[in-house]
Formats: sequence, C-alpha cells, structure tokens
Amino acid sequence: MTWNWQQADWPRFRYNIETLSPLENRFLRQSGELYGAVKHLALNEKQVLTIDLISDEALKTAEIEGEYLNRDSLQSSIRRQFGLQTDHRRVSAAEQGHAEMMVNLYETCGSPLTHDILFAWHEDLTRGRRDLVEVGGYRTHSEPMQVVSGSIHEPVIHFEAPPSNRVKQEMDAFIRWFNASAPDGNTPLPALARAGTAHLYFVSIHPFEDGNGRIGRAIAEKALAQCLGQPTLIALAFAIEHAGKAYYSALERASRDNEITAWLLFFAETVMEAASRTVSRIDFLIAKAKFYDRFRGAFNERQAKVVSRMFQEGPDGFAGGLSAEKYISISRTSRATATRDLAELLSMQAMSKTGQLKGTRYYLNLDRKPDETY
Repeated sequence: MTWNWQQADWPRFRYNIETLSPLENRFLRQSGELYGAVKHLALNEKQVLTIDLISDEALKTAEIEGEYLNRDSLQSSIRRQFGLQTDHRRVSAAEQGHAEMMVNLYETCGSPLTHDILFAWHEDLTRGRRDLVEVGGYRTHSEPMQVVSGSIHEPVIHFEAPPSNRVKQEMDAFIRWFNASAPDGNTPLPALARAGTAHLYFVSIHPFEDGNGRIGRAIAEKALAQCLGQPTLIALAFAIEHAGKAYYSALERASRDNEITAWLLFFAETVMEAASRTVSRIDFLIAKAKFYDRFRGAFNERQAKVVSRMFQEGPDGFAGGLSAEKYISISRTSRATATRDLAELLSMQAMSKTGQLKGTRYYLNLDRKPDETY
C-alpha cells in the first residue's frame, strides 16, 4: 500500500473547486444564520451558550477517542478559565486539561498556528497521562505509527504515518501551509476547503503519540473560525461521531491519494450537519433559559434534580420520554411521591405527557401552545 505522503505530489492536494463552491456558499449563509441567532442573546445567555457548547464539544471529542469526562466538572473548569463564578468543585487533571485547551482554541482562534500552540494543546489533552514518552512534543519512537484494528495476530492496517524522523520537517511544512492559506495569508483558501484539507493533512502526518484526532478536529475548527472572523461554536465532534464509520472510511480512502474532492465533499456535509446541530442547540438553550425564567423557584428539590437531568440530555431528550420509573431512579424517591411530583409538574404546565398507565411518558414543556392538553 502506498500512502498519500509517499507519493510524488505530496502534499500538493488537489480538488474540484466548482464541485465544492455551492457548499461553501451554503456554509457562509448557514453561519450567518447562526451568528444572527446568537446576536440577540443577553450577555449572560451568551456566556451560558458558549460554556455549554464548548463543554459539549470537549466531551464528545474526548468520547470519540474512548475517554469519558464528567460534564459538570468540565463546565466548572471552563467557567474558571473564563474568569466566571464556579462551584469550586474538584476537577480531574484530564478535565482541566481539556477545558484549558478548548478555551484557548476559542480565545485565540484568529492567531497564526505555531508549534508551541500545538505542543500546549497536546500537554492539555494528555494531562495526567503517564503512558506517553513525549508529552507536549512530536513523537520520536522508531516504531511505525499505524492506525490498526482487528486482532493482534491478524491486524488490519488502515493507515501508516510518516516515520518519526520526518515529523518535524512535515510539521514545518504543514504550519507554513496553514498560515499561508488563512484569509490574510499569501494563498488564501475558502473555509470548507481549507478546514477539510487541514484536518486530512494533519492526521496524515499524525505527529503525536496520542491525541491526533482531537487536535486535528481543533485545527479544522480554527481554520473555519479564521475564515469566518470569529469562533465557530460548531459542534464538529458531534457530527463526526454521528457519521461514525463513514467518517473513518472517508478518511482512510483520502489517505491513499492527494486528489481529495470526495473527502472535501464528505467533510463539508459533516460541517453542515454540525452547523445545523449548533443552531438547534442555540434554540434549545434559549428555550431552556426561558423555561427556567418561567418556573423560577417553583420546583422542589426532587423536581429540580429531574428537570436538570432532562436538560442534560440535550435537544433530543430521553429516548421515548421520561417514565415514572426513571423519575423515581433520578430523584431517589418513592412511587407515591414521584406520582405527586409529576402531577404538580403537569399542573403548573412545566411538563406535558403522552400515553397511559405504564406507557405514560413525560416531556419538558419548552414550546407551550395554548390549545395543548396536559
């Protein structure tokens, strides 16, 4: 197998500009709608939105790599990074590191990319790790850097990156290309083409022992933000996780050739889905703020705990709605008390319900209509 970096035209990526142009235009329109929605939020609502989106993206980008973080701890650390009030809870090294990396990405998205920025991100993402030789530096081991699946006896090699002794020169070239292709660079590229190429280019080099996927996604978001002139807040990791195997298959195919039109089309559609999800997320967070304004002080401790847990599920909510059994489990109360609590939530129109008896399911009333039955 000959990989992209082994070919004579590496890293001169090629793609069909005309094929991608409609998606570039659609992305700019979609981004305008997103920022138009944010513009009408109050300052405190923008802060809540920013923290929620950044923390959700940090959670999902870690989850893609098999690392699971605590959402509340992560949010607490992000608030601390922004200089906002926190609950002073203890935060693990991994959660603190992810928070610092994501806030740095948000606050410095317009700055040129450097080796030091990448090293700092790697240190953040691997904070607390003791199994890596190089933390905050490019890999130096002599073994091949491979992406492998299957058993140890019959491994399937999906990709092999350049050897470690080539990484520094490859990353020098990558950083020169990234900064030159920025809107104020010598050879600017459109947003989606630049972000998709940057992601593929970086993960093809695979310069770190671990964390390449997360940093590659951060680089793509930085590229999009620079082209838009402000942080994207696009839920790219959510969209990539939703794409699942299709994302990795597209990436594997793209790693075999430097004609990357198919990859950029796939990446562009993924970004579109991410932007749409972010708009939905904004609508959900606005509805959440209005919900809490409407019912401020109305819930008892059990009800407040369950409502908060339902909001944590995001716009999609609990699959199939909240059951009485799930209410009992979350609130740790008796069935009789749960029945009274749920009846009160229906009475105050904080929730609506569907079904009967054991099939009854409850939903937060985020979009109350005058003629709806409760």
